[in-house]
Amino acid sequence: MQIAQDVVVAIHYTLTDDKGEVLDSSSGADPLAYIHGSGGIISGLEEALLGKVAGDKLKVAIPAEKAYGAHEPGLIQQVPKRAFQGAGEIKAGMRFTAQTEHGPRQVVVTRVAGDMVTIDGNHPLAGQDLNFDVEIIEVRAATAEELEHGHVHGAGGHHH
Repeated sequence: MQIAQDVVVAIHYTLTDDKGEVLDSSSGADPLAYIHGSGGIISGLEEALLGKVAGDKLKVAIPAEKAYGAHEPGLIQQVPKRAFQGAGEIKAGMRFTAQTEHGPRQVVVTRVAGDMVTIDGNHPLAGQDLNFDVEIIEVRAATAEELEHGHVHGAGGHHH
């Protein structure tokens, strides 16, 4: 079976940056399982996997715009420390979910200076070109329940 819209795909992968530094890998763990076309992986990788079959291995270079997008300076802002009431001592590196006009967004604290906290809503890999070394482990039809729920059930997927 070929990878196409609404099929379950399981892959092993190693993700590196342009310097060759390993950023993430499924090595030593279950393969990553997702429903193709559901937005479960970055668009550039989905495009590269389309039409492939179990057993295929490929190396894919993905430009930032087809990965996590450009780094947007507008997503960096300063907010008063009082906005974090109940969170304890605020330190750089802490992550929070901020409620924005576009819905919830993950932010990271990058600096605390006096009563002001700098947060960054960019994905940590925004602005970076990414390189994937991928092995396709399995391609199968998604069940009706998986399609209804929008995620894979079982090994490498979601467990209810």
